[in-house]
Amino acid sequence: MAKFTDVALKRSGAYFLEKLGIKVEICKKRPKWPGQEHRFDYQKRFVSFGLKPGERVLDIGNGGDPFPFATILMDRFLDPSSTNTRAETLVTHDKPFVLADIHDLPFRNKSFDYIYCSHVLELVENPLRACQEIMRIGKRGFIETPTAGKDMLFAWAKDLQKWHVVAIGRNLYFFEYSPRQLDGINSNAWRDLILSDHRNPLQEVFYQNLDIFNVMFTWEDHFSVFVCRLDGTVQVLNAKIEFCHGNSRSHL
Repeated sequence: MAKFTDVALKRSGAYFLEKLGIKVEICKKRPKWPGQEHRFDYQKRFVSFGLKPGERVLDIGNGGDPFPFATILMDRFLDPSSTNTRAETLVTHDKPFVLADIHDLPFRNKSFDYIYCSHVLELVENPLRACQEIMRIGKRGFIETPTAGKDMLFAWAKDLQKWHVVAIGRNLYFFEYSPRQLDGINSNAWRDLILSDHRNPLQEVFYQNLDIFNVMFTWEDHFSVFVCRLDGTVQVLNAKIEFCHGNSRSHL
């Protein structure tokens, strides 16, 4: 009887509030979505890393969420601050750690079997140089960046990111963000729904489709890089260029 009375009281209370123009909505607490805390929790659903025991694995830009199979970690900063792009505290799990810049990696040629680089390249000053260094020291690897759509929905790229990336085959295309693109949707609406402590249907849409909201790029030996800037210049690395002139074609 007590239980029934409690339910009846809640319903009558909700009815009274709605009569006053106050909408009552009971929200469930959000579940723990895959990838909410660690990127690898969702990456392993979409990517076959193919790692073997004894391989040397470098995590470039490990920050507060290091790759679990890394044997060596590397980051540009030790501490979070207003001068860098990392808000979380550095985590190393007592693994060897190197303080270095991705544009000038302090490692020998092909000294790593695998390079893991997640959510770093969208921030760098010179993606061509960064990718050149990654290929110089690594035999194969994985690169992940947010898509332009993800950045614009969350509206968090301004004053932080420089590039949006597209992967086609063995090619990575870097496009310099315009000021308007950096503003995104100019609202926290999407971000608040996805990060809310209460369950929302859009959270499942987002967390179950992280391969759509992120560029997930695996490579072996080398890959091609195209850097397209707002001034119209294009930089190219490891690419075969074909020019079309009417019915004729020429190669570079």
